[in-house]
Amino acid sequence: MQLARVVGTVVSTSKSAKLQGLKMLLVKPIDIETFEEKGSVVVAFDACGAGEGEVVMIVSGSSSRQTEVTENKPSDTAIVAIIDYVDLGNKRIFSKEKDNKKKV
Repeated sequence: MQLARVVGTVVSTSKSAKLQGLKMLLVKPIDIETFEEKGSVVVAFDACGAGEGEVVMIVSGSSSRQTEVTENKPSDTAIVAIIDYVDLGNKRIFSKEKDNKKKV
């Protein structure tokens, strides 16, 4: 499992029948210790209704096919949770509420 931020959307009108109805989002992994975005952007299937700018939990490989939305689908990465807050070492390093206020 990995934390990531949703940074964009992918739209495809022509795709495999098994992918019909799946929402595809672009996510960028987050370093849990610094809470900075790191690494390459990847495409993830959304299993929980995430939106751009949200911090989410992603899973890869066979774990990405374990949700009701992605079961038996050709998925390599899936969003399985929207993060409300993260505490590390008795310190809150991320809060969805505070993150949303920064954007206003």
